[in-house]
Amino acid sequence: MSRRIVKKVLPEYFQDILDGKKKYELRLNDFEIEVGDILVLEEWTSSDPETRRATGRVIEKEANYLFKFRLQDLWFSSEDIKEKGFQIISFD
Repeated sequence: MSRRIVKKVLPEYFQDILDGKKKYELRLNDFEIEVGDILVLEEWTSSDPETRRATGRVIEKEANYLFKFRLQDLWFSSEDIKEKGFQIISFD
């Protein structure tokens, strides 16, 4: 049985998802999600708890692929990670 997981998204990312440009989410692995679950993405104006508010726009997306990892599980050195960071590449 699939679950519905609600998460906040900033306007610039929300719009890219809405426009079909952004087809991924990079999130801290602090919640349970499985393939088939529904990610309910709510647009919020800011990440600052003092000023943020919901805009009322919501998108629902089904999770169709997950890759969970810890930095120590990767084959990159911590120096390379600090210097270069990460990039996510999405493709169809």
